[in-house]
Amino acid sequence: MALDQPAGSIAMPPRPSRLPRGPRQIEHIDLWFNLQGGGTRGVVMSSGVLEFSTDALPERDRVSIWREEFARGVVQMDVRQLDEEAFRSESRIRILPDLKIWSSSVTGCTLERTPSLVADGDDSIVLGIIKRGRTAVVQRGQETIFSEGEAFLWASDTVGTYRSPGEQDFVTFAFPRENLARTVADVDKALLKAIPASTEALRLLVGYADLLQHAKAPTEPEILALSSAHIHDLAALALGATRDAAVVAKGRGLRAARLRAIKSDILANLSRPGLAVAELAARHGISPRYIRALFESEQTSFTEFVREQRLRRAHRILCSTASAGRSIAAIAFDCGFGDLSYFNHSFRRRFGTTPTDIRNHAHGNSAANSPGR
Repeated sequence: MALDQPAGSIAMPPRPSRLPRGPRQIEHIDLWFNLQGGGTRGVVMSSGVLEFSTDALPERDRVSIWREEFARGVVQMDVRQLDEEAFRSESRIRILPDLKIWSSSVTGCTLERTPSLVADGDDSIVLGIIKRGRTAVVQRGQETIFSEGEAFLWASDTVGTYRSPGEQDFVTFAFPRENLARTVADVDKALLKAIPASTEALRLLVGYADLLQHAKAPTEPEILALSSAHIHDLAALALGATRDAAVVAKGRGLRAARLRAIKSDILANLSRPGLAVAELAARHGISPRYIRALFESEQTSFTEFVREQRLRRAHRILCSTASAGRSIAAIAFDCGFGDLSYFNHSFRRRFGTTPTDIRNHAHGNSAANSPGR
């Protein structure tokens, strides 16, 4: 089945990096960025996320720089058939253990994984999800058109082409082939098979990617490792996990992914005093009762979790020398507490001492006379 290709069409690039071959070979994108000398034009690092935008490039050289430094250099795809006047692209890439996530909005191009690029040795399997638009993908002599909300698998070790008739938003997840082979019944058979938009695991994967690409996403190694495991489980469920893997994934994946996504959402919005369970439920498409049940499964509650995270954040800030000039009230409000007396009471109950004592102990006695006391 063919897809009309006007001058401006776009493609879904399958793998997020020149990050040396395969997700396992480099786990921290900041390391890759430093190895490149931080010199790729249009590239910005923010909280472990690599951002590349054509808006940051000089208009006259926008397309040539994007082609050479991002398409060929970072994504390792050749580019053709693009509308140079209208072309725009914004991408975010995050590296987790055994996983690369790439989110992007792009207009007007066709991308190819050519024989010379396949020679880089990357054998990762990429799960692509189309958030907006549609795409025709050609690989192994087969062409398939995928519509908004659908997903598919792409093999990085095989030549192929992405093309589509308009603007597109997408997210891709690149996994080591051996990882998926352990949990998915037949990876090669699943290549270029449409995964319906109604698949629950896909919606959770998109939500996970959005949260991890957020500027305030967690950066702790243990949380990122756990997130990677959950994403592997969700991908296996979406693709058709083996019986044993499905049992593990359903217990560790779907429910855990929901809770992890909700917790990440909370952490990204801790500073908002009005953060409420109803608001979270609406954002995640589930009921407030289900959110409460998820927290109860960990012997806690939504309210207790939010309070605990706010108190921990306040404690970290108070112990930081960078906060020496800030008042206790300002720190409390920035952590989402709308009532200073409630903050002081909760803090003392949690840590057994006052915020001022914590600050003085962390900064030394000289902090007792500081204006931030």
